[in-house]
Amino acid sequence: MNFNTLFLKSFRVLLLPFAIVYGWVIALRNWLFNKQILKSIQFQFPIICVGNLSLGGTGKSPMVEHLLTLIADNYKVATLSRGYKRKTKGYALANKTTTALEIGDEPMQFHIKHPNVSVAVCERRIEAIPQLIQDIPNLQAIILDDAFQHREIIAGLNIILTDYNNLYCDDIFFPTGDLRDERKSASRADIIVVTKCPSDLTLQDKNDMIEKIYPAQNQSIFFTSISYETPYHIYNPNDQWILTIKDEVLLVCGIANPLPLKEYLHENTHTYYQLSYSDHHIFSIEDLNEIREKFDQISEKRKIILTTEKDAVRLVKYTEQLHDIPLYVLPIKPQFLFNEEQAFNKLVLDYLNQFYSKSNGN
Repeated sequence: MNFNTLFLKSFRVLLLPFAIVYGWVIALRNWLFNKQILKSIQFQFPIICVGNLSLGGTGKSPMVEHLLTLIADNYKVATLSRGYKRKTKGYALANKTTTALEIGDEPMQFHIKHPNVSVAVCERRIEAIPQLIQDIPNLQAIILDDAFQHREIIAGLNIILTDYNNLYCDDIFFPTGDLRDERKSASRADIIVVTKCPSDLTLQDKNDMIEKIYPAQNQSIFFTSISYETPYHIYNPNDQWILTIKDEVLLVCGIANPLPLKEYLHENTHTYYQLSYSDHHIFSIEDLNEIREKFDQISEKRKIILTTEKDAVRLVKYTEQLHDIPLYVLPIKPQFLFNEEQAFNKLVLDYLNQFYSKSNGN
């Protein structure tokens, strides 16, 4: 553990009184919802919520994309997100001219990769859902991105994610820990997914974690690792780069938890260098100059710049500055362990099939 990490951990311990107060506030809020003093609304419409109990970095975006790929073959689906760090306010529905600054980086990523899916953003999801249903004729399902803690809406299917290296059952409230909701709120979930597991997770490890998480009988639990796909050029997806142990890589990223990515590059490249930015960082011309300068300092001939899909949607607008450098995007997707992807997919599709079977009177 380096000095910076040790200092940060020590500093967060000193903030324990604030974490206790924060926990009281969250507990009070949940109690008010449980007693229906604060009201929740359940729409007569299939809504799938993807969320977590912690602050970021659990892999929600890859899970949303997995759901989009799964559902879009059979149903007309839309996503609804807050649109974190966008430059606009209120409800917005993505179109052909939309940029990441207008809807946020993760919604923009969904919009680019899934052109047949409607992508909307709004701070007040409870207001956006009726608008979205009205705007999209024959819409059949909505996926709420990062909305588990927003209890104004009762989703038909709740999926929560928890990081293998930071399980919610082992965590404490922010700012000393990363929890933004009570551990017992997990009881509202239908499906729990432990993300970022080692790909060689053993059956004993799986059973130990299930015992620790202690899901209810009506809850299903799954385990996923990160699957890194072939990097593609930011302006030409057909131009792909096969990473080898001979490559020198400059990693440019502004994500909540880059540790798994760094471990992947450490194992699969000769050397990697890193320029780190804050989560959802809006890149500037000064940043691009820094990236180019750092890249030029790498002496090897076989070298590339690698970034995440979330960062790419904030970099792609700088065509003039980036057109002549090898900037590649590294896509990821969740890899279900223990051959349980089909079981997960079946739970999701069964929920939608049963909803429409009941609504059709079957």
